[in-house]
Amino acid sequence: MSNATDNDSTNQIGLERADMSQVIAKLNSLLSSYHTFYINVRGYHWNVKGEHFFTLHPKFEELYTALQLQIDEIAERVLTLGGTPLHAYSDFSQHTGIAEDKNVKDGTTCVKGVVTGLQALIEEQRKISALAADSDDQGSADLVDAYVQEQEKLVWMYNAFLG
Repeated sequence: MSNATDNDSTNQIGLERADMSQVIAKLNSLLSSYHTFYINVRGYHWNVKGEHFFTLHPKFEELYTALQLQIDEIAERVLTLGGTPLHAYSDFSQHTGIAEDKNVKDGTTCVKGVVTGLQALIEEQRKISALAADSDDQGSADLVDAYVQEQEKLVWMYNAFLG
């Protein structure tokens, strides 16, 4: 009996290795963006000041906790596809689509940073979803599509806070 791993041209889940190389690269870039955004949100959580502190401090904690789980899921998807997830800050800084946001304390500025970061992730994930779907990689497409759906709602909510 033959299985998908008997064929050198396919990975452990039966997808063509050649088709997955680009998906893996894009997922690693996404992983880098998530790490940068995670660090930004941790900074917002730690450093936010002002009248909205008691509202924003726990909201930022909710967000970075969710991001931490998503980071793990993305890295595990890279492994499932036969790749190696990036795991060094130097790699993250070279592949991220999100800029570092340092020394931000004002609540409104922090929330604007969250919205900008979420919008960047959404855009990156939509591209990955299309690429994955074109490569018959429904698992990766479904993973990022679920993130997009939740993040679109978060963009709406944080924008409502901004007025």
